[in-house]
Amino acid sequence: MSERPRTRRAAAPEPEPVPAAREGGRAAARASDAATGGVEAPNATRSRRREAPRERSAARRALRQPSFIGTLKALDLLSNAGAQVSVRVSDLDSGEGVLVGDDHLTLPVAGLGIVPLLIEVAAQIEARTLDPLEVLERASADPVAGAGLWQYLNARALPVSDLAVLAASASDASAANALLARVGLDAVHARVEAIGLAKIVLLDRFRDVRGPDDAPEVALASARELSAMFAAIVNAQVVSPAVSAQVGEWLTLTQDLALVGSATALDPFAHADDRHGLLFVNKTGRADGIRAEAGVIAGPRHGLSYALIVCFDDLSIAHRLRANEAFHTLGLELMEYVY
Repeated sequence: MSERPRTRRAAAPEPEPVPAAREGGRAAARASDAATGGVEAPNATRSRRREAPRERSAARRALRQPSFIGTLKALDLLSNAGAQVSVRVSDLDSGEGVLVGDDHLTLPVAGLGIVPLLIEVAAQIEARTLDPLEVLERASADPVAGAGLWQYLNARALPVSDLAVLAASASDASAANALLARVGLDAVHARVEAIGLAKIVLLDRFRDVRGPDDAPEVALASARELSAMFAAIVNAQVVSPAVSAQVGEWLTLTQDLALVGSATALDPFAHADDRHGLLFVNKTGRADGIRAEAGVIAGPRHGLSYALIVCFDDLSIAHRLRANEAFHTLGLELMEYVY
């Protein structure tokens, strides 16, 4: 794990030469101090009083400078316990890494694979090859009893735009499968390649059981590319400004704020417009032994894109809690950075 500071502290200026007369006065003041037990005369301390507030201000700024020490400790604890960890936090404007740890690793990310699917859906809608009001049958894809709400609804068919909302907000596996069956896995692969993402891949639809002939995971990604993808969405650089805006709008509906989002104190069901000016766009991925999240967080001081992937031995509740705690710690330190 490595943490890189955002800025380098400027070298302190060389002190100006002190005139001999002034130095003599200071020597006399020091001699007087010795005679009076270290209590300086008022004239001798006047210049120090002028400098002290400036020094205290610099010290306070240094104390306020956020760090990711807690996150690094939490991730080291997970790594020492055998988990695979990948993390990337970048400046939203420059892309410069603020926190980097094995961000090149390609790891399973479960439901985060919905994001490239949403990008393809939005791109086809913009190109008018897909009608957002086209109705898709739930039976158009193999049934799945994983995450989501559609499986509990009486409506057996929904329009494309509604399915995109379900997939983004509730990681709805049935909705994602219906969209994937409509736009095609090959089209998603081509879109991801076209926008320059080499380590983000949607491998397969969601399944209740994975057989020997199925892809071993739903999706794979690296923290570096996930962070870059979310920054590009927010900065209107994915496919087109309209596609970026549509995908961003869907992702602002994400209701899973239990990981990094737990530190934001946002309402999980209504956080698109925060009264305190906090921008938070995220998507999580969850499966047995997998916790992943990527997003953008921006406040009055800074804007950051981030991604954290943890793959661990899901042997007990304690193992899950330890993984979740790393996300909570990252969320707190992200909030300290942007506010």
